[in-house]
Amino acid sequence: MVEKIITLENVSLVDFLGPDNQNIRQLAAAFPGSKIISRGNEIKIQGQTPIIARINEILSSLIEHYHQFGQITDRTVAEHIAAADDEQEERVIASTPPSDVIIFGAKGGVIKAKTPNQQKLVDAVMKHDLVFALGPAGTGKTYVSVALAVRALKNKEVKKIIISRPVVEAGENLGFLPGDMKEKVDPYLRPIYDALEDMIPAEKLKFYQENKIIEIAPLAYMRGRTLNNAFVLLDEAQNTTPSQLKMFLTRMGPMAKVMVNGDRSQIDLPTKQKSGLIQALDILKDVRGIGFVEMTAEDVVRHRLVKEIVVAYDRFDEQQQRDQASRPVRPARPYQPNSTAKPDASHHPDARPEDDGMRELPVNNENL
Repeated sequence: MVEKIITLENVSLVDFLGPDNQNIRQLAAAFPGSKIISRGNEIKIQGQTPIIARINEILSSLIEHYHQFGQITDRTVAEHIAAADDEQEERVIASTPPSDVIIFGAKGGVIKAKTPNQQKLVDAVMKHDLVFALGPAGTGKTYVSVALAVRALKNKEVKKIIISRPVVEAGENLGFLPGDMKEKVDPYLRPIYDALEDMIPAEKLKFYQENKIIEIAPLAYMRGRTLNNAFVLLDEAQNTTPSQLKMFLTRMGPMAKVMVNGDRSQIDLPTKQKSGLIQALDILKDVRGIGFVEMTAEDVVRHRLVKEIVVAYDRFDEQQQRDQASRPVRPARPYQPNSTAKPDASHHPDARPEDDGMRELPVNNENL
C-alpha cells in the first residue's frame, strides 16, 4: 500500500472540506479500496498507486475549483468524480481495440455482445431509431439495452436516459406495499438498477438520478410526455396493454432512440387481456425504419440449465398447440323453437316471469 500527503495552502478548510469533512468522506466512498484522512491542512491518501493517482487528480481539480469559486459542495465533488471517471474510461478505450466493446463497466470490466444475436441487437440500434428486441429470459435483452443507453449518454449522443417498465405482478398478489411511489415500484425495476450499478460508479449514478439525467419510472408516468434527446427503453413490454404500448410509442421525439424489449412466453396480464407487444408486432411488421431482433435459447447467457429450461418449455407449448389443433370441433346445434307450444295472448312480451301471478290478484274497488 502506497501513501501520499497533499498539503492545502491558502484554502479555508471549512469551505473546502465541508461540514464534518463531508466532502472528503464523499470522495473516500467513491474509492472503497483506499483510505483518505484529513488532519489540519493535510490530506493523507493510502491505497494502490493507480487509485492514489486518480484521487490526486480529483483533489487537484477541486483545489482549482475552490480558488475560482471559493467553495466546494457535495455536488461539486460528485461532478469532479464523474469527470475523472469519464477521463479514465477514455484512456482505457484509447488503449483497447474498439472491436465489439459496448462500454467499460464501473469496475473496469468489458461489456460487449456475447452472442451473434446480441451483436445483431447492437447493430440494429446503430441503424434504427426504434428497435424491438424479443427473446426468452436470460438472453441479455435488458443488460445489453442498458449498456447501449449508457454508451449513448457517455458519447453525448443523447442528453438523458429514460427506462420504464409496466408494473405488473408476476402471478402473485403482493397486496399493499408501504412507502412512497419510488419505494412501491422499485422492486419491479430492480433488474434495471442492477444493470446500471454494473456500468456506472455509485456516486456518479446517484448524481445522474438526482439531476434527472437517468430516469427510471413505471410506464404510467410516460403519458403526456414528449421523449426527446433521450435514449428510451421499455422493458417487459409483453405486459403492456395495446393502449399502453401505443401511448408509449407515440411519445417518441424527433431526436430519440427507443428500444422495446419483451418475452412472448412470460405474459403476466390477466387471461382475457391481449398483450400490446403481440399486437404491435403484427401491426408494425411492415413499417420501414423499425428494427426487429429475435433472440433464441442459443443466446441464453445465464446458467447452462436456463437454456435447457427454455427449450423444454418451448417443446411443451408446441405440443399443447398441436393437441388443441387435433381436437375435433363439435358443431353448434341450431336453435329450434318449440312449434307445438301456443303463445299466451294474455302475457305481455315485456313481462317478467315473477309477474305472472299478479293477474290472479283481486281488484280493489274501494276508490271507484
